[in-house]
Amino acid sequence: MKNKKSLLASVRWIYEVSSRFARIDRKGRSAVTTFLATLGICFGVMTLISVLSVMNGFQQTSIKPILEISSWHLRVSDVPEEVFTEFIDFCEENPRIKVVSPFYESQSLMVGRRGKQASGIVRGIDPALLAQDECFRKEASMKSGTFDLSEENSIVLGCILASSLGCMVGDTVNLLALSGGKDVSLISQDRKFKVTGIFRTSYEDINSGYSFININDAKKYFGAEALPVYGIKLSDYEDDVPAVLQIKSRFPQIKVLSWREYNRSFFGTLRIEKNILMLLVCIIFIVVGINIYNGMRRLVFERSQEISILSALGGTKSEIKMIFIMRGFTSGLLGSLFGAVLGILISSNIRQIFLAASDIMYCLQYFFIMLVSPENINYFSQNTIYEVYAQIPAKIVYKEVLLIVLFGICAPLWASWRASNNILNMSVAEVLHDE
Repeated sequence: MKNKKSLLASVRWIYEVSSRFARIDRKGRSAVTTFLATLGICFGVMTLISVLSVMNGFQQTSIKPILEISSWHLRVSDVPEEVFTEFIDFCEENPRIKVVSPFYESQSLMVGRRGKQASGIVRGIDPALLAQDECFRKEASMKSGTFDLSEENSIVLGCILASSLGCMVGDTVNLLALSGGKDVSLISQDRKFKVTGIFRTSYEDINSGYSFININDAKKYFGAEALPVYGIKLSDYEDDVPAVLQIKSRFPQIKVLSWREYNRSFFGTLRIEKNILMLLVCIIFIVVGINIYNGMRRLVFERSQEISILSALGGTKSEIKMIFIMRGFTSGLLGSLFGAVLGILISSNIRQIFLAASDIMYCLQYFFIMLVSPENINYFSQNTIYEVYAQIPAKIVYKEVLLIVLFGICAPLWASWRASNNILNMSVAEVLHDE
């Protein structure tokens, strides 16, 4: 009990002296140094949380459509006819697998209204896929028409692809040039499809390059050499590795490709972008840590007389060292907590912040144009890039927030510990003699 009381008293004494050192300085610089260090940590934590949240949101808007529409979770090919039925039964009985559906895929040069042309990927799918696959239905929201491929020679286009072709629902699209086997005509005017729907996703490449037709039409036009690929959706796309191992162990003769392998270059690029952003913003912590280190070294030198008096009154070197470490810990804790709160608030209201920034910049530019050259005001308009930025959702990952806060606390704590090592090299007699 006595040891516990003495420990609490020691901690309270260390905190009080540390707070007094932070507020009072014979040269009037201590409070400013502490404030700037705390502000730097706050700014670094806030910026890093905001940037990573926006990057996570941007990646999520790209990853989900790719997984649910473009690449699937798993792609299975080269399924022999003798194991086809067994393979389908295995997929339907596997609890990891939600949906398995065949599809054909080909590249095409399409011609729309008034001869407008655009290239894209034509995928033949089962018309019942939309009813079976909830995630596909959610990601491919309809801009106009319906996702109906039940009729022969019907097609559903991505919204940007439809705009490039100048097509609307009810118009006709011709697959002028189509990749395929030797039994497929490269150029033909007879591959005409009626547009039944136009869809939109949150990933522009799918909107500009994908179209869907009935799987029976795909068999007809892609040629006999076109082989089906079986797309598989898992209950959790993160379970792709054990699912691949399960399928390969049961059917070693077939080829299985997970979404990680199929999109390796794309996801690798996203990961590099995120790591570079983290590295750039982490430089803020390094700069703040160096400033705290130099400030603490200067403070130890300036407080040499007080340190010697505390030592003469019975304070141990470890206790005196803890005074300066406590100061770094307090700066890091306050800066990290305030920065985390501000970062979460900014990330949660990122759309409103971009729109407000757009209005502020518009008002400022309008004012200066009216002041300098009012005759050009009719040519001035609001910058639409802010609206584009406002569409990017922010996704807060609280594990990342916790790691950033811990890093924001540890950086000044380490700097204070390093700087306070000079205390161990000082002797009371030398300090008092110098003073």
